[in-house]
Amino acid sequence: MGKVYRTKSAEETEALGEALGRRLVSGDLVLLYGDLGTGKTTFVKGLARGLGVPEETYVVSPSFALINEYEGRVPLYHVDLYRLLPEEVEDLGLWDLLSRGVMVVEWAERLEDAPPPRFRVHFVYLSADEREISLEGEMDDDKIRPLRKGPDRDEVPPSPESGAEDL
Repeated sequence: MGKVYRTKSAEETEALGEALGRRLVSGDLVLLYGDLGTGKTTFVKGLARGLGVPEETYVVSPSFALINEYEGRVPLYHVDLYRLLPEEVEDLGLWDLLSRGVMVVEWAERLEDAPPPRFRVHFVYLSADEREISLEGEMDDDKIRPLRKGPDRDEVPPSPESGAEDL
């Protein structure tokens, strides 16, 4: 099944994304599932940081552009399929981009034919600040602790009650 995390803030959701981003390599596909407002784009902001996308880069959902590209240690292709029908997705040529970097797809349920993803991430809204995030995929034996920026801009681990201590 994978691991289930409970985050208690947008910052902790980003930290979980960052931890995953640090272990991704070119050719990895990450599929995101969840309703509107469940934290998918917030997670991608952290994932971008974990891939080395500069902090000053504004990471946003590509709802209208469909695909945003961000430069990091490998390119990140952020795809949003919310506005597309499954039969329209094929025309995007997504799998050509996958060979050039990491691809993360919001609204992955609209994909009919996709290569096997390295990770599937499911988001559930619990409250205004809390999310349940289920991560399924290839996990190495090592553990990564999600990090977040503290008030002094040093990295500190998330609060222990977050349930997001190891990835």
